[in-house]
Amino acid sequence: MPLRVIFMGTPEFSVPTLRAIAGAGHEVAAIYTQPPRAAGRRGLELTPSPVQGEAERLGIEVRTPTLLKGEAEQAAFRALGADVAVVVAYGLLLPKAVLDAPRLACINGHASLLPRWRGAAPIQRAIMAGDAETGMMVMRMEEGLDTGPVGLVEKCAIDPDMTAGELHDRLMGIGAALIVEALAGLERNTLTFAPQTAEGVTYARKIDKSETRVDWTRPAVEVHNHIRGLSPFPGAWCEIDIGGRQERLKLLRSTLSDDLSRPEDLGESGGILDDRLTVACGAGAVRLVEVQRAGGKPAAASEFLRGAKIEKGMKLS
Repeated sequence: MPLRVIFMGTPEFSVPTLRAIAGAGHEVAAIYTQPPRAAGRRGLELTPSPVQGEAERLGIEVRTPTLLKGEAEQAAFRALGADVAVVVAYGLLLPKAVLDAPRLACINGHASLLPRWRGAAPIQRAIMAGDAETGMMVMRMEEGLDTGPVGLVEKCAIDPDMTAGELHDRLMGIGAALIVEALAGLERNTLTFAPQTAEGVTYARKIDKSETRVDWTRPAVEVHNHIRGLSPFPGAWCEIDIGGRQERLKLLRSTLSDDLSRPEDLGESGGILDDRLTVACGAGAVRLVEVQRAGGKPAAASEFLRGAKIEKGMKLS
């Protein structure tokens, strides 16, 4: 028998799961998402979340509370009479009264191999840390931050040059299928949950703009992981002199350079080493593959070099 579901999510990452739940024949009683936010070039237009856009396309009621702590809001949640609430990147912590309201459980689709990378930015942090593997987990939610017992897991390799955007897209498809599988298990009363291990807990704090600038004195592997972990958003960046003017350059894709085998091949950190946009780091070098000038569009390094006079020996800062 199909379940009566409350879906709670906000960004693009959540949308495939909402579609999959509806496509599997479950009754979506209501959708909770973050309120419309200011967007546009001047920040004056209120833009609904991707989940709200999908909810309206599906003809499902949308609710956009800023908090869930009030008794009136909690009573409205309980009144939906849900069997289960599904949470995927919602953006609000759920108080105990909300967690206890559904008949079966509140379950969460989380993009890491818990207890590693609990918190807001697990995809970016996994790549920035150089992890070779991550995955999606379905857990039963508790009051703690991503501390609940785990019901389903699917692992995913992180390729050496994979960006956060690419991993995001891979995991959101995995997550949608995993949530549908979890709902089927709840329907049949066959889904079991196991406590997370107490070892290996790490926290994926939200990405801060202050950490997006590239530090070329770090080893090449760390610089490479930093670039791909922040691509495409918010984007790692540096500055370079183009035509006598310092210009911000967003770095969207890179690879570790294996062209340089001798220490003397490397100059000062941040120095450009050749005509392929290979850059010296504190140890080793990275080759920039895709970049974006301020106000411009993403471009392959070769295209960027055709439009900017960049020579060996110049320095990125």
